[in-house]
Formats: sequence, C-alpha cells, structure tokens
Amino acid sequence: MAKCDVCGAHENMPYNCRHCGGTFCSEHRLPENHNCPGLEDWNDPKGVFDSGFDDSVEQRGGRSTGVMEKVGLDTGAGGPLGYFRNNVSYLFLGIIVVVFGIQYLLAPLFGVPIGSQQWYGLFTLTTANPEYVWTWVVSVFAHGGPTHLLFNGIALYFFGPIVERQIGSKKFTALFLASGMLAGLAQVGLGLGTGETVRVLGASGALMAIMGVLSITSPDLKVLLFFFIPMSIRTLTILFAAFSLFAVASGGILGGVAHFAHLTGLAVGLWYGNRVKDRVRGGPRRLNLGPGRGGNGPGGPGRFP
Repeated sequence: MAKCDVCGAHENMPYNCRHCGGTFCSEHRLPENHNCPGLEDWNDPKGVFDSGFDDSVEQRGGRSTGVMEKVGLDTGAGGPLGYFRNNVSYLFLGIIVVVFGIQYLLAPLFGVPIGSQQWYGLFTLTTANPEYVWTWVVSVFAHGGPTHLLFNGIALYFFGPIVERQIGSKKFTALFLASGMLAGLAQVGLGLGTGETVRVLGASGALMAIMGVLSITSPDLKVLLFFFIPMSIRTLTILFAAFSLFAVASGGILGGVAHFAHLTGLAVGLWYGNRVKDRVRGGPRRLNLGPGRGGNGPGGPGRFP
C-alpha cells in the first residue's frame, strides 16, 4: 500500500507518474491534477525548460541517460536519486538539521567552541573574512539557535515544496542557493560599506525568495500566520517586507536580524517569480495542516541572528 503524494490517501493500486516519478491516487494521477513539473515539457520538445534533477535528462523506460548516468548515477524515477525529484526542499531541510548538529554538537567535541572566532569562521559569512568562499554556502544552512532553526525549518517545509513543484527541482535548487548566497553577501557588503561588523547565517534570505516567487505565482494562496491568523501569501510577504524596510531605515540590523539580507532575497524571488509566472501553474489555494505534500500548513521565515 502506498500513499498519494498530494492528498495522503492510502492506495492499494497507486499510480506512478512517468514525468515526475511521484505516487498518486486515482484522483490525482493525471499530471494536471498534481501540478506535475513535466507539464512544461509537453510543449517544449527541445527541453528548453526541462525541470528535472539532471541536466540533459532523457527518459527511457523511467531511467535517465544524461550526464549523471554517465558517471554511474541514475536520476530517473526508478533510480537511487529519483527520490530527490520534487523533494529537494526536504533534502535541504535535512541538510540544515545535520549542519545544526555539526555546529552545536560535533564542533565543540573537536575543539571548536561555540561562538569562538574559529566557529564563526566555519559557519558564518562575515565582514572580517568575506573571502572565505565556503561560508557563502555553509552560512545558508547554518543557524543561530533552536528557535532560528525551527522557524526557518517550518517555512521551508511548508512553502518550499509548492515552489519546487511549480518550477522543478533543478531550478528550485538554483533559486534557493543563489538567493541565499546573494542575501548574505548583500548584508556583508552593506556592513563593509558602513563599517559595521556583520556575521550572517541562516536560510531566511532564500526563504524570502521563495515567498517572493509565491507572491507572484500564487498571490491569493491562503496561509495562517502563527497557525491562526488567516491571510494571503502576498499580504504576509508585504508585512515581512514592510518590517524589514522599517528596520533597515532604523539603522540596519535591528535586534540582530539581517533585514537587508531579507530584502535582497525577496527582491530575487519577486524578479524570478515575474520571469516564470506565465510558465507555471498555481499551487494549492490554501495551506492546511495534515498529511501529504499537497496538504501543507503555514509557516514563516526565521531570522538571522
């Protein structure tokens, strides 16, 4: 017995989509009923807008024959990496949790005290060492504490899969990483310009980009702020943006939160959402708590400490 990826219903005879590799019930088996990224390819025979996990992917019997397969990795629906199609959001969430464990459990065991200069040099993007290129990426997945991790994790879990299904796993990966890095670099650049000492970590910039995309592609999507205040995703994004604008105007980093990074991530998301809005189908009209990837609940971005 399998569970439908959209509604969570248990099916004795599930349907597997040959385009995205997902598992669905009879109600959601058609690509248009589960917002399949493969819908883009039907009118795109040359694969210009290919949304698969593998570049130059070519499906043959459920297996990919692109670059990844040439090095021994099958990214087709039945291959070992097939799970990551439409699941990169959850993969990133898992990486965030693992990095958090490395920050606060493993690092001290190996002689890197939490909050030391060495710790900051490993996990944060700073004005002191912006040339540490690895921190451009690591800082996106590192977090400043359990609350920071919780709120960012909630936002990624609930909002990430919707955008990933709209634009595809490959493009979602690029959006998340690029917006996260640009947000952190923008905050550090502002700090260098003003002479402030800045340390940036967290996925909030990337999450604001995700919210920016949804504000363009699914502006009327209903969410519950703090799980009980109903509003549209567009209204929620406007509120976060207004607060960040006020904070930046009030002196940059208010309460240890990198608001300029939030605004940078949001700008990237709005720009990208405007580029793809005519090529994607809107997601669900409402986010509800419950099982299944199509029945997600609300959340909000966390913060940069």
